[in-house]
Amino acid sequence: MAGMVAKLVVLGIILLLVCFFFVFVPIGLWISAIASGVKIGIFNLVGMRLRRVSPARIVLPMIKATKAGLSLKVNQLEAHYLAGGNVDNVVNALIAAERAHIQLSFEKASAIDLAGRNVFEAVKMSVTPKVIETSLISAVAKDGIELLVKARVTVRTNIERLIGGAGESTVLARVGEGIVTTVGSSTSHSEVLENPDNISKLVLAKGLDSGTAFEIISIDIADVDIGRNVGANLQSLQAEADNKIAQARAEEKRAMAVALEQEMRAAVVQAEAEIPKAMAEALRNGNIGVLDYYQMQNVLADTDMKKNIGKGAEAYAHSRNQ
Repeated sequence: MAGMVAKLVVLGIILLLVCFFFVFVPIGLWISAIASGVKIGIFNLVGMRLRRVSPARIVLPMIKATKAGLSLKVNQLEAHYLAGGNVDNVVNALIAAERAHIQLSFEKASAIDLAGRNVFEAVKMSVTPKVIETSLISAVAKDGIELLVKARVTVRTNIERLIGGAGESTVLARVGEGIVTTVGSSTSHSEVLENPDNISKLVLAKGLDSGTAFEIISIDIADVDIGRNVGANLQSLQAEADNKIAQARAEEKRAMAVALEQEMRAAVVQAEAEIPKAMAEALRNGNIGVLDYYQMQNVLADTDMKKNIGKGAEAYAHSRNQ
């Protein structure tokens, strides 16, 4: 009985070892590689397991590259995988570049991939250019009329400048700047509306793709609309500002006139206050008599009466006219 148990234990251990071997060692993947002409040893696959590398992520792209006629090494793919790159994407890019007769080495493709660019999409865009569209760009001609311009920019990837080159947003910003400059240098908005292709020619001649990861093939004006009359608005604002300045100056002059009038009235009041003193002094010195004084008072009273009568007549006439 004890011998039977020992045999079962040994058999179980053997089965576990066999299962562990087939799970740890990708026999099926190794057979697929050999059948596809990829020279890779079984111990290399075991080493990948020990280095925490998924063998399928290396072997399957290697099979694809071999079938496409590319000369790659397993160590290259494994090193790129360990560096955090997308091995399958790099192999797809190399195959696409080779079919399109584009010079692209594995080192260049892996560097582009590690830089965060989609190298496969970049190769496809290099073969098939991409059209990017700007938003409505506001530009003002010299006659003060605003134009709203929308452009379509056809670009393709420049593989050599893909690492460190600026992206699509920079290209769109430069195109927008070129459109604003070109429209702003036009004498009138009608010139732009008559020949919108002049914008494309002038903007394209500025070399806007310098320092970017793209090559601008063409710039096409998709739409041109007339916006506000900016010149007229500015003139209106200037006229309003001039009017406020004139009003402020007039108010300043009025305030000065009122102040001057008050000063003159104060001088008159002060002078009138001196009259009684002068009369008293004249009476004391005998320069005028009492009869002369009363006669002068009668003249002043008569003058005030005539003024009051005149004011009443004017008020009556004004009421009749209304």
